[in-house]
Amino acid sequence: MNVTLIIGIIFAALAGLLHFLIAYMEMFAWEGPLARKTFGGSAEEARPFTFYAYNQGLYNGFLAVEAIAGVIIALVGMKTIGVTLMIAATASMLCAAIGLVAKDSSFKSAAMKQGTLPLLGLLFIIIGLTL
Repeated sequence: MNVTLIIGIIFAALAGLLHFLIAYMEMFAWEGPLARKTFGGSAEEARPFTFYAYNQGLYNGFLAVEAIAGVIIALVGMKTIGVTLMIAATASMLCAAIGLVAKDSSFKSAAMKQGTLPLLGLLFIIIGLTL
């Protein structure tokens, strides 16, 4: 594997880890201090949305698993399968970030946090594949 592809794999892994954290907050710590600091509002304001946050957390968790599985699979030698999983995961993460800011531009900061690592992963992986 070339250096550019390895950099892409590192960014895909970081994107997966970030989405694991987001999934944890949405699924298990929705009313907790980290989730409230991250997403805003008080625990009381968040409480009515617990079910929806949990469901959203499942999506983020699955994307995280897909990205991390792709990293592991690529690193153990099944590059095509691993890279395919990483591309699917990071592209989905990036599209979610774009969709967030497209729906409401006041979420620009959140979209940047959510989408930067997947974007870098996707770019470096694609460039690394062409070298």
